[in-house]
Amino acid sequence: MFRQFPLFFGICLMAALERTTAAIDVTQDPTLIAKLSNAASQLDRLQYLSEDSAWVFDYKKQGYFWNTRPGGVVNANVNTFPASFGNEMTMAWINLGPCCMLTPHFHPRAVNWVTAISGNTTTYMIEENGAHTVKTQLDFGKSTVFPRGSVHSMVNQACEDAILISALSNPDAGTMNLNQVFNAGIPTDELNAAFGFNNFINDNTKNGIPEIGTGANWGTDECLARCGINKDDSPPSPSFNGSALNMRRP
Repeated sequence: MFRQFPLFFGICLMAALERTTAAIDVTQDPTLIAKLSNAASQLDRLQYLSEDSAWVFDYKKQGYFWNTRPGGVVNANVNTFPASFGNEMTMAWINLGPCCMLTPHFHPRAVNWVTAISGNTTTYMIEENGAHTVKTQLDFGKSTVFPRGSVHSMVNQACEDAILISALSNPDAGTMNLNQVFNAGIPTDELNAAFGFNNFINDNTKNGIPEIGTGANWGTDECLARCGINKDDSPPSPSFNGSALNMRRP
């Protein structure tokens, strides 16, 4: 673990100075979820989901779906898609713009399968103390798995958009971003002791960590310069326009 720590800590600290990634999903219809929870049988539940439209989740209507600068994550789960209640999974759509990343995080209640639809994404995963960091390259049609509780990160180091589908084995998978540990209530002096520095983490560090957002983080300055990207520029149209024939592939 510790021989891999500089890699993950470097990614984590870089993320802490930018906008965090994983969304906190707000239950859109708590009354309906309560009814589904209290129903005696699946047949009873189906009465509350009697409209055909209740069984369709449209990622494109989720506001930040087309966000590719830096990126966006949209979850279809029990919070956002009541028909998924009791069906034991979450399906997420990930847009990663050029030079963007999902920062190191883990899902406490789910295994996570990720499949690349377009672009080229580098992933990192470490499962426990003593394990080596698994690094993969996912381009069109390639997939990897992040075991439950493993720390993982996804980075688009290319100059084109990347799209991934992420399946999690729980409708309430949960997400914890590692950079949030700096503002999780652990005393600063104890954090510094844990990381082996005297004053590396301070109030300025903590104040620079934004609240959890809905998209991805910008990546390295090297990639931004190489791809000629200005963070303040208006994003171009997404590379995926709704037809599988029009997705960019390597």
